[in-house]
Amino acid sequence: METRRTIVTSCSSMAALFLFIASIMASSSIAATPTQSFEDNFNIMWSENHFTTSEDGQIWNLSLDNDTGCGFQTKHMYRFGWFSMKLKLVGGDSAGVVTAYYMCSENGAGPERDEIDFEFLGNRTGEPYIIQTNVYKNGTGNREMRHSLWFDPTKDYHTYSILWNNHQLVFFVDRVPIRVYKNSDKVPNNDFFPNQKPMYLFSSIWNADEWATRGGLEKTDWKKAPFVSSYKDFAVEGCRWKDPFPACVSTTTENWWDQYDAWHLSKTQKMDYAWVQRNLVVYDYCRDSERFPKLPWECSISPWA
Repeated sequence: METRRTIVTSCSSMAALFLFIASIMASSSIAATPTQSFEDNFNIMWSENHFTTSEDGQIWNLSLDNDTGCGFQTKHMYRFGWFSMKLKLVGGDSAGVVTAYYMCSENGAGPERDEIDFEFLGNRTGEPYIIQTNVYKNGTGNREMRHSLWFDPTKDYHTYSILWNNHQLVFFVDRVPIRVYKNSDKVPNNDFFPNQKPMYLFSSIWNADEWATRGGLEKTDWKKAPFVSSYKDFAVEGCRWKDPFPACVSTTTENWWDQYDAWHLSKTQKMDYAWVQRNLVVYDYCRDSERFPKLPWECSISPWA
């Protein structure tokens, strides 16, 4: 999908955002802490020889070459909660390379899956990364948004998080909400919120040069391989799935991620989200009347409620 807008951000507004983010992070009530080691939480999905760790086991690397990529998934499924990971993305010329960080109700791309996606789309050297987010319900997606970032995600680790409850999905970058996807029983035919199926959390690196960079115009330069994305500090506070139906998925408000304050953005989060909407949105399917002459029902639900 071609980018439909160019974002121009002044240095002064960027500086203001850095200060604002610092204040939010200092006052944040979300306090998930890293949970144990890689082996405690994850299994390698494929190409174990493309997976490495630091000497202390705290940093995990996935690599892509012309033969294959690599991926991992959690050992447990969850339904609702807070899911967070620090990533440092492929540096240099990363055109065609996609680092995916997502939740899915199936091990493969099954036809009935629910899915919540972060996809980091590489680019030519000197061009910015784009984050694409997407939501699937029962195998249907096409709910893409794309954002630029206010930093270079290849220079250091940054935190990417998902808050998921029965009222909203919120995609965070360094605790800054970049996308809000709401559920509401007040909207007729609102059947596109993924709230029924438990999901694993996955990450992978793979080649998608048929579409990922400028709609497939920029191809992967395999002379630059291997391409490596790095991870650390996985944290989860959520309802671990247990058949047939764990009590924690009920709206009991016993957990912070299912209490009233987690059903809506806070005042400071709304300010931050408004800045992101004005300055960082590259594409929003809810504004694409050419692609959707009749916009999907969920586009009428206010993210501010």
